[in-house]
Amino acid sequence: MINHNRKEEGAPPDKAAFNWYPGHMAKALREIKEKLKTVDIVLEIRDARVPLVSGNKVLDVTLGSKSRLILLNKVNLADPEMIAKWEAWFTEQGNPFIFVNCFDKPSLKKVITLARKIVEDKRRECNPEITDQKAKLRLMIIGLPNTGKSTIINQFANKKATKVADKPGQTQMQQWITIDKDLELLDTPGVMPPNIEKEEHGMWLSAIHAIPDAIVGEETPAIFIVKYFLKAKTPEFLARYKLDSADISVDEALQQIAKARGCIKQKGLPDLDRVYKHILLDFRSGELGKCCFGVPPKPAARKI
Repeated sequence: MINHNRKEEGAPPDKAAFNWYPGHMAKALREIKEKLKTVDIVLEIRDARVPLVSGNKVLDVTLGSKSRLILLNKVNLADPEMIAKWEAWFTEQGNPFIFVNCFDKPSLKKVITLARKIVEDKRRECNPEITDQKAKLRLMIIGLPNTGKSTIINQFANKKATKVADKPGQTQMQQWITIDKDLELLDTPGVMPPNIEKEEHGMWLSAIHAIPDAIVGEETPAIFIVKYFLKAKTPEFLARYKLDSADISVDEALQQIAKARGCIKQKGLPDLDRVYKHILLDFRSGELGKCCFGVPPKPAARKI
């Protein structure tokens, strides 16, 4: 289901500015709820470049009081100054969280240690007389598509336990994965929010590839990325496309990107379709510099 309409100036906001919610996601959400009793804790994977919008309020309701640890993945691609602000905000909220790079095994080991501590602390809180903790830890992995769930599981398992693909929506069924005798993971399909309230948020999720390019096309998110980095003026962006200055229009930037990346058609015209593809690939591989979309809400805003 898709709803991606530009509003006229002055028009009231739509209830849903953007939707991508395939049928298998509704089924996945039901199955997540059914399996919650079988796990000790839920690991929610988010993208560190979009700390809040890559969450899912529907999952918040589904999880209820179940222990949860938020993993903000791809921190290596995120703006360190903004990450410091987000760390302060998440700390204020009081929910356990950790920023990680899914390719950095030492940081992932901290995830398991923290998850065990959260589970053990909750058991002691429920029953202070408990002395012997359950040895086996059962985790459920949830999150939006393409936030790195499969890569994280494969790193935990030290093998190719799940399929990793450079497009969202590949995992469409649950599967248990045994890491060792004391650790099991339940992988689940990526689940999007049924509604994305702001078009800007849809662009953020399209940029990080949580939403397939086939849904929104490549032009709109690519232009969004160019606008963002023209404003951010990262050295990587300027160097990648051989720009002398970021004080140029989007059209001028596209012309220069076409020249820098060799996307020229006959008669010297830019091949914009190829340009858009290059921009998306360059951004997603971190070639344009570190970034964060959005800022932490003010203290009065809702908790996660």
